[in-house]
Amino acid sequence: MDLASTIRNIPDFPKAGIQFKDITTLLKNKDAFRQAVDSLFHLFDSKEVDIVVGIEARGFILGSVVAYLLNCGFVPVRKKGKLPATVRSKTYDLEYGNATLEMHIDAIEKNQKVVIIDDLLATGGTVQAVCEMVEEAGGEIVGIAFLIELESLQGRKAITKYPVYSLVKLD
Repeated sequence: MDLASTIRNIPDFPKAGIQFKDITTLLKNKDAFRQAVDSLFHLFDSKEVDIVVGIEARGFILGSVVAYLLNCGFVPVRKKGKLPATVRSKTYDLEYGNATLEMHIDAIEKNQKVVIIDDLLATGGTVQAVCEMVEEAGGEIVGIAFLIELESLQGRKAITKYPVYSLVKLD
């Protein structure tokens, strides 16, 4: 199945000039959803993985299922102010502003093998901030996977020291 054909484009969301990639159309399609999750799982099923980190919010959907299939733990990285315990924080630039992400300070243990999953790689700022938090906690990043990569924004340049995978590449 062509996963790209199941992703809806929403022009000018969340602001003018942004072409939002809506994955709800992929998620509601049982065959596309299964293919996406299975593909992400098979990227890492032969590797040692202790924790899957999912980035808010759509990374939770994909990452938690992949963690279940890998038989490992799941760690949510959330927007500022959403986690109840002591957190590690990173502020980063988006293609349309800036934001702060947080992860519980005890979410990753030293030397744990970590996979990071999110729905979209754009400029790379979000995932770079998450990588920094994981490494500050002592985790070892095994790989990073995305459902969609917007190649024209060259987000891979921000994370060149890691194995990076994307299922759908768009301009």
